[in-house]
Amino acid sequence: MSPLMKQVEKAGIKGLKTKRNPVKVSVDDFFHESEQVRGAYSRLIENDDPNRVVIIPSVSYGLANVAQNLPFNDGEILLAEEQFPSNVYPWVRLKEKGFTINVVSPPQSDNRGESWNEKILDAINSKTRMVAVGHIHWSDGTLFQLKTIREKLDEVGGLLVIDGTQSIGALPFSVKEIRPDALVCAGYKWLMGPYSIGLAYYGSAFDEGRPIEENWINRKGSDDFGNLVNYQETYREKALRYEVGEHSNFILVPMIHQAIKQLLRWSPENIQQYTHDLMADSITEMTAMGYRVENAAWRANHLLGVRLPSGVELSRVQQSLKKHRVSVSFRGDSIRISPNIYNDEMDVRKLLKAMKEPIFAS
Repeated sequence: MSPLMKQVEKAGIKGLKTKRNPVKVSVDDFFHESEQVRGAYSRLIENDDPNRVVIIPSVSYGLANVAQNLPFNDGEILLAEEQFPSNVYPWVRLKEKGFTINVVSPPQSDNRGESWNEKILDAINSKTRMVAVGHIHWSDGTLFQLKTIREKLDEVGGLLVIDGTQSIGALPFSVKEIRPDALVCAGYKWLMGPYSIGLAYYGSAFDEGRPIEENWINRKGSDDFGNLVNYQETYREKALRYEVGEHSNFILVPMIHQAIKQLLRWSPENIQQYTHDLMADSITEMTAMGYRVENAAWRANHLLGVRLPSGVELSRVQQSLKKHRVSVSFRGDSIRISPNIYNDEMDVRKLLKAMKEPIFAS
C-alpha cells in the first residue's frame, strides 16, 4: 500500500463528519464528485470519454463484469504466469463455459523481460479470445509491451484486459495509444488513495453487457429521486451500467479524487524520472554484489524485482532487511522494491546496507 497523503486523509475526515448531519447531503452530492473523479482519472490515463470510467470496490469486481460479458462462447484466454490472483480466478471459472487457459511463463534467461514478451506474442493465435495481463508484472515490474500485444490481438479479434493496479498513477498509460478493452485498477496503491475503492475503464465491447449487480444508481434517470419508483429497464450509457452500488461513497470518493488531482500535478512521467534517478546508483551497486535486476528497458522504475546471488539464502536477506527496518515485498523468487516520491536517498542507503550484509556474511 502507498502511504496516505495529508490532503487525502483530510478529505476522508471531512466526508466522515458529513454523516453527522445528513440534512447537508443533497441529491447532487450523489453524482457530482464521482463525475469529477471520472474526469480527473480520464486525464490521468488519456481517455477522451469519462462515461467509460466507473467506480468499483476492487479489481475482482471490475474483472467479474468482464468475465460475465465476454462476447465469445469458447476459445483461449492467455495469462502471464504468477499474476495476482484477482486477475486469474475470474478466468479459471470460465473453464466451466468451455474456455481454456494458456499461461505463458517467463524464460530463465538474462533477457527475461524481452523474451517473455516475445513468448506472449507468439502465443496469440486464432483461438485467442483475450489476453489478461498487467501493464507491469506485480512481482518484479517486468514491462509488458501492451501496444504490440494490442496490435497482435487486432489481427485475431481478441480482447485486451489490463490490471493497472501496479502501474496506474506511477507509470504513464494512454488509453488512446494502447486501446484496452478493459482497464481495472485498485485505488490503494499507486493511485495513492484509500482501500476498498478503485476505477475501471470499459471499452465499446462491453457497451451492451449486463452488470454483475442490479443497483438503482446505474439505471437511466437515477438522478431524478422523485421518479425512482418508475422502474427503468434501461441502464445508464456506456460503461456507467457497471458502476458499483453506493458508488457515491461520501468518504472514499473525495479521498480518491484528491489523490488523483495530486498525481496529475506530479505526473507519472515525473514519478518515473524521480524513481529512476533515485535508484540508478543503488541498482548498479546491487548488480556488482551479484544481485540480478532486469534490464532497464524491460522494467518499470517504481517497481523492480531483485533476485538473489547464488549461494545467498533468502532468509538471511529477509532478516537483514527487517533489522534495518526496510520495507519490501517477497514475491516468488523476487525481492520486490517499490520506490516512489515519498522515498529519499537516506532510504536508499538503508536499503543498500541491508542488502550488503548478507553478501559479506556469506
